[in-house]
Amino acid sequence: MDIEKLVKKAQKGNDKAYLTLFQHYEEAIYRTAFVYVKNQDDALDVVQETAYQSFKSIQKLREPAYFKTWLIRITINCSINLLRQKKKVIAFKPELIEQIDSSSDDDILLTITLQDLLDTLEDNEKTVIMLKYYFDYTLQTIAEIMELPLGTTKTTLYRGLKKLRHCVKRGEIS
Repeated sequence: MDIEKLVKKAQKGNDKAYLTLFQHYEEAIYRTAFVYVKNQDDALDVVQETAYQSFKSIQKLREPAYFKTWLIRITINCSINLLRQKKKVIAFKPELIEQIDSSSDDDILLTITLQDLLDTLEDNEKTVIMLKYYFDYTLQTIAEIMELPLGTTKTTLYRGLKKLRHCVKRGEIS
């Protein structure tokens, strides 16, 4: 599938091309949203809002090669906006805690631990680390996505990693 050709078609008003593009990246969008909002319903809301926002403004995308990067940035912004609107604290449901306690599956505990670690970071630190290690973007690309200077992006990454190391060494994982 040639992404750039599909983007150009979508920019010219081809709804089918846009749908194909969006479906291609839907899983990455969901995963990104879930890291921020921490529950399935809100993550699905973010996916829907990302679809709407990206469809509405696809003509503004200047470089078709950066379509995925552009989508992820929209997802991050939608996630942060949703959290700001709700200003909610997300707690585990009692059934989930019982399920985790009775489970011997280390993957569940590891997932929760990684999520807890990411929650110790500020939004910009979390975003840089996600883009670097979840999506394997270069620091230059991350700087462009976040509209920050490269030096600031590097500092944010290293500050976030330092915080994570500090939490792990002190055993501050919930």
